[in-house]
Amino acid sequence: MRQLILALSLLTLLILGGCSSLPPVAGGMRVYQSDITLSGRLSVRYTQEGKPQSLQGKFSWQQHGQGINIVLYSPLGQTVAKMTLMPGMATLELPDKGIRQASDVAELTQDLLGWPLPAQGLRYWLQGFLPLASGQLQTMAAEDAATFSSEGWNGRYVSWQQSGTLVYPKRIDLERATASGGDIALRIVIDDYLPQH
Repeated sequence: MRQLILALSLLTLLILGGCSSLPPVAGGMRVYQSDITLSGRLSVRYTQEGKPQSLQGKFSWQQHGQGINIVLYSPLGQTVAKMTLMPGMATLELPDKGIRQASDVAELTQDLLGWPLPAQGLRYWLQGFLPLASGQLQTMAAEDAATFSSEGWNGRYVSWQQSGTLVYPKRIDLERATASGGDIALRIVIDDYLPQH
């Protein structure tokens, strides 16, 4: 009986020791994707002509190298705005209002929508990276409440998600103060994350 108890104790120690060497289930990796398709939901709070404004809707984001196509939708799925970004040029199309061009999409969205969309920063933030002055990318820790400051915006990764071995943001909250639009709060929730291999 004593030998049986000793054998069971040794077996238990071996099992526990083996379990401690297993990789964590929540492990994952992040690699910046220059070609990617994202979609999700967004909400914006801003001030226009001294009055608080807010809107909610959906978005799609298609990124191919330096080019980005963004479509904003109403909660019911109607197209609100279409944007195309290329180096040094941005276009914004509103239904029944034609197409406008500028060198900066944030300037276009501020003029036509009433709030600036930080698309150049989102190119990296949506994947959990932060561009540095050196031109390199800093990988943000996949931790809830991880914060950053970039391009005049203060950001917070509220939550993360995992698909297979890929870990990427689920919700990002962005805030900034502007001279023309007052305080702006932008909340982004990513529902679909599709790297283009």
